[in-house]
Amino acid sequence: MQKPNAADGIPAGKVITDPDSLGRYAHDEAEWAPAGLPLAVVRPQDTEEVRAVVAYCARHRIPVVPRGAGTGLSGGANAVDGAVVLSFEDMNRILRVDPVERLAVVQPGVVNDDLRAACAEQGLWYPPDPASSPWSTIGGNAATNAGGMCCVKYGVTRDYVLGLEAVNGLGEIVRMGRQTAKGVAGYDLCGLFVGSEGTLGVITEITVKLRGARPPERTVAGFFDSVVAAGDAVSRVTAAGVVPSALELLDRHCLKAVDAWKNMGLSADADAILLGRVDTPGAAGDAEAETIRAAFAEAGAAWAEVSTDQAEADALFQARRLAYPALERLGPVLTEDVVVPRSRVPQMLARIEEIAGEHEVLIANIAHAGDGNLHPLIITEPGDDAARARAQLAFEEILDAAIAFGGTVTGEHGVGLLKMGGMDREVGPVNLAMQRAVKAALDPYGILNPGKVVVSGAPLAH
Repeated sequence: MQKPNAADGIPAGKVITDPDSLGRYAHDEAEWAPAGLPLAVVRPQDTEEVRAVVAYCARHRIPVVPRGAGTGLSGGANAVDGAVVLSFEDMNRILRVDPVERLAVVQPGVVNDDLRAACAEQGLWYPPDPASSPWSTIGGNAATNAGGMCCVKYGVTRDYVLGLEAVNGLGEIVRMGRQTAKGVAGYDLCGLFVGSEGTLGVITEITVKLRGARPPERTVAGFFDSVVAAGDAVSRVTAAGVVPSALELLDRHCLKAVDAWKNMGLSADADAILLGRVDTPGAAGDAEAETIRAAFAEAGAAWAEVSTDQAEADALFQARRLAYPALERLGPVLTEDVVVPRSRVPQMLARIEEIAGEHEVLIANIAHAGDGNLHPLIITEPGDDAARARAQLAFEEILDAAIAFGGTVTGEHGVGLLKMGGMDREVGPVNLAMQRAVKAALDPYGILNPGKVVVSGAPLAH
């Protein structure tokens, strides 16, 4: 198949075909997720160039795989053989920050932290804060409906996306959503696209709502003798009616890995640490912090206090953000992203420990514990095929346990390739048929990120 070029409306210099360069665009950070070799990579600068690429691929039935920063953990941005990868690294402009309407309009390649910094300059705040915020892009965040530490109180990406511009599977530009505070004209196609992982259309512009500057936070830390006890503390905080601005869990494996990497001096004599934060101003915030501390103590914390040392509190949260890359240094990491009702967090953590023992694998635990979003990290030795097989069995059993506890197989990383079996088991055949019908309507040739999420029902026929 001829590669796209300037005659197809794609400017010269935007197409990468060098085999040595194609490999770095072929996959995201998901361990062991299959990836093919793309036909070409195109780096567009505007919507019209995206439209030209998709229209060309629609005519020739070439798969199109959108790609942000490649920080995904489920294989959602992995190429298939012969695909055109659309990399949004050059569509990285913040088009507008409006302090009156409290919204921002950005291209998909804008890095999350860069948007947050630009908003902060005008006394505004964009809340979604995935751990990858220094690198991940708003387009990728929207594609996976990313969350983060503060989503327990402030919600996930979908709660902040007001409008989208996208290119559908026919190469047509479409605008969805609005730039007003309210609007219910027709179906919520904008909400449908958020979390669709590039399977319904290629997002080319995003309008997000903003909040006022965030109040200062108070931090509560608790050390526990087991992750199950820490899970019990999470349930007690929920039962007390407090909505923390963050409630994060990390276990001793995470702390040791961060310390070994960064020498931060944070290792504690505990199997698990809970980090809670509240940002309610004044005496009410003081009371919320004390309620969280008491819940930690009632759950059996060996030590629980409201921090008076901001530098120490910030260092603990920095360790939380560093946990995943620190653990990657130990070997291949198969990353989970399950969510269970907060009342079931203790049971789910106990089941994860059982699964680790049954399959003789090391599982480290980090979690957005306040909303029940757990990230068990299954770590293996490089080159150990037997351990890899056991890890993959443990991975699927953790998915099944989450479903059994009334939860879901993914809270913020997306289905991609790794969670398709779990999604099938979770949602059932009728639901899947409805989703495939939507996919076929918006992508009749099945070219948009094929083989992901629900699997395209339309053949890539020539």
